[in-house]
Amino acid sequence: MPDLKLLYLSRADVEAVDVPMREIIDALEVAFRAHGEGRVEMPPKPGVHSRPDAFIHAMPAYIPDLRAIGVKWVSGYPDNQAIGLPYINGLLILNDDETGLPLSVMDCSWITAMRTGAATAVAAKYLARPDSETVGILGCGVQGRSNLEALNVLFPLKRVVAYDRYPESAERYAADMSERWGLEVIVAREPRQAVSGCDIVVTAGPILHTPHATIQAGWLDEGAFASLVDYDSFWSRAALKESDKFCTDDVPQLEHYRSLGYFQDIPPIHASVGELVCGTKPGRQSPGERTMTANLGLALDDMATAPIVFRRAIERGLGVWLPL
Repeated sequence: MPDLKLLYLSRADVEAVDVPMREIIDALEVAFRAHGEGRVEMPPKPGVHSRPDAFIHAMPAYIPDLRAIGVKWVSGYPDNQAIGLPYINGLLILNDDETGLPLSVMDCSWITAMRTGAATAVAAKYLARPDSETVGILGCGVQGRSNLEALNVLFPLKRVVAYDRYPESAERYAADMSERWGLEVIVAREPRQAVSGCDIVVTAGPILHTPHATIQAGWLDEGAFASLVDYDSFWSRAALKESDKFCTDDVPQLEHYRSLGYFQDIPPIHASVGELVCGTKPGRQSPGERTMTANLGLALDDMATAPIVFRRAIERGLGVWLPL
């Protein structure tokens, strides 16, 4: 009997691996192309819900093109922030695609943040104007940071307008992001300031069953692209209906969430991100189009990222090997 073991990677270990955002974006583009061409196995994620607007989801996927297979068990509890705990927590299991044996169990918080930003960037590559310079960020937490990092890889960004319902969070975000990326970061006192006048808008608040619908019709400029990281929580129905192309990362999963009460009044779905990447559906076709993607956060994002983390952790001697 072989000596079977797996590598346990704590949150600190995963963060120490420090995979560059460009590498994650590239891996996700490969995964989305495979998804658009029907070469990914990924059932809609089931979940359990112990608190209002909280969730724990199981997210399995298999990407043959990357030889990546596994599952993420992830929770999102908005009230955690009030008691000093992170909103997103969980573990990811990476398996061997030939034997099914677990190779690694790793914290998923950093992976979730980075791959979500990378997914926005992949969608923006096909839906945003390539000369986009100004980004509006609504929600200055983890996702507000990782989405900006990813967009800064692909676009010639110069200016960021940041809004958060907690002004101190927006002020801290502005100081951190201007120092890290050398961008002009302005704190918005009202949410409209982070929408109107922006080439790209990212809404990254908590995911809510009933949208607070802060963003109104007429706020999003012609020619702008919006990434709805928080589902449709920030958007009024009238504002969504102004979209010329409304996309999502996975249509069956969006329909699954619609059956649970989310996305009750959205525009017709133009394409999945995979269809944009593989060219079966067109992305932006004119400078004046308003485009949107409601990326749900897919298991394929995690399974595209986890093997990179695993390989680099072994190279750097990180983690603890545990017997099976």
